[in-house]
Amino acid sequence: MKTVVIGILGTTLDRRGKRKERWDKWRPTVSMCQQEDLLIDRLELLYDARSRSLAETVTEDIALISPETQVCHHHVDFTDAWDFEQVYAALLDFARSYTFKPQEENYLIHITTGTHVAQICLYLLNEAHYLPGKLLQTSPAGNKEKLSGSYQIIDLDLSKYDEIASRFKKEHEEGTTYLKGGITTYNATFNTMIDQLEQVSIRSNEPILIMGPTGAGKSQLAKRVYELRKHRARLSGELVTVNCATLRGENAMSTLFGHKKGAFTGAISDRPGLLKQADGGLLFLDEVGELGLDEQAMLLRAIEDKTFMPLGSDKEVCSHFQLIAGTNKNLVQCVKAGSFRDDLLARIDLWTYTLPSLKERKEDIEPNLDYELDAYAKKANTLVTFNKNARTRYLDFCLSRDALWSGNFRDLNASVTRMATLASGGRITEENVDAEIQRLKQKWQTQEQPDPVNSFNMLDQLMNDNYLVAFDNYELAALTYAVNVCRESASMAEAGRKLFNVSRESKSSNNDSHRIKQLLQKFNITFHDIKSL
Repeated sequence: MKTVVIGILGTTLDRRGKRKERWDKWRPTVSMCQQEDLLIDRLELLYDARSRSLAETVTEDIALISPETQVCHHHVDFTDAWDFEQVYAALLDFARSYTFKPQEENYLIHITTGTHVAQICLYLLNEAHYLPGKLLQTSPAGNKEKLSGSYQIIDLDLSKYDEIASRFKKEHEEGTTYLKGGITTYNATFNTMIDQLEQVSIRSNEPILIMGPTGAGKSQLAKRVYELRKHRARLSGELVTVNCATLRGENAMSTLFGHKKGAFTGAISDRPGLLKQADGGLLFLDEVGELGLDEQAMLLRAIEDKTFMPLGSDKEVCSHFQLIAGTNKNLVQCVKAGSFRDDLLARIDLWTYTLPSLKERKEDIEPNLDYELDAYAKKANTLVTFNKNARTRYLDFCLSRDALWSGNFRDLNASVTRMATLASGGRITEENVDAEIQRLKQKWQTQEQPDPVNSFNMLDQLMNDNYLVAFDNYELAALTYAVNVCRESASMAEAGRKLFNVSRESKSSNNDSHRIKQLLQKFNITFHDIKSL
């Protein structure tokens, strides 16, 4: 492999006299070729037209001390060597026009010569891989008799530096722990998701879409992403949260985008709107699937152009915010149904994360139970604990088939709050647990029971009368239950996990979506038909 150096001619340090006296002083470009353990096969020398004579002198001197080094001249126009934009553009043009052969040559980027602006530009171009290779730094020796000085090669691949890599790893672990609220979690799917989300939160300003059932923790996760980004100095503005399900009509437009005085009846003063309030910060739009189509169109433009038009205004407003959108809906199905814009979904679907339900994270129930107890203790200023048998009984129920956790972490939080409040002397007993289990069972049973009238209407809409009479009442009752589960699920896979919760565990490969599709095909129904009701 040949060694190739790319460097800028030093108009001051490389110009150290015209005659023999120039050999009495350290010259950085010449000194590179005087290093005993650094053989340079080719030097790509960059300079502007005013320094042509100096470039020729330096080339002649290199030929004397290192005849094996080929010096290639490149005229680069630095109109103002201290103008960052001009210098970066000139060096970028060189990098793009140069033919690199990384399989045959090793490259060193000399960053000692040139203005400080030029040195910074070389560093940035190397970091962005426009100039591949490693950095080369030369310096004069303390001993004036050693005119060759010394050199150092710097590799910007920080993962190769053990101490730096360990610090990055520690920061990453701290970030993931923070995103999980300090709770130790064991669910592999959730942990993998959080690992990537930590990196995305720090490195990307693009929208993030968080999907998942109600109560799975979307709002809490968005808040932690904001706090992590602010801690890492990735944003300076505030966190603005809005539940889109509460926005309707002109109120939606006004709340999000603001309005001018007199824009509509009741607009007695100007209102900046939440998008403007989130300038420099983070905007969390919970239940984004509930936004109207007009608001979606304006939101799309605000994301892409960072501008929007308040109601009643003829002047655009600018706001640089990061967006996190949350939803418990299947937005792909919403697009097919015409209630969500496909271009907006495409724009916010870059980083998409689906939070698993609490029932899908059974291994995380116990650490979350301890978290809820600690949270209650801080809120009520009272320490509450389980006795041993009560804790075992409660956890056994939490992990059982009877625990539906339809409200996810909200159900767990409410359950712990009730038991802790009713615990005498700060101890949750078996009696407290038994009463709470009974309450939860009754609650979930009520939620699971379908409304007979609504169920009949659903089947009537899905199947004609002649087709309905072809099936037994038993089959129609089972179908009614399956239809209700499908309506409450974001996808066929989720519905399948709920309906086949036992049999799926005995299968080596689960294709819950396919099983749902087969079940519905028997009745000539599709999942899309059900979601369109």
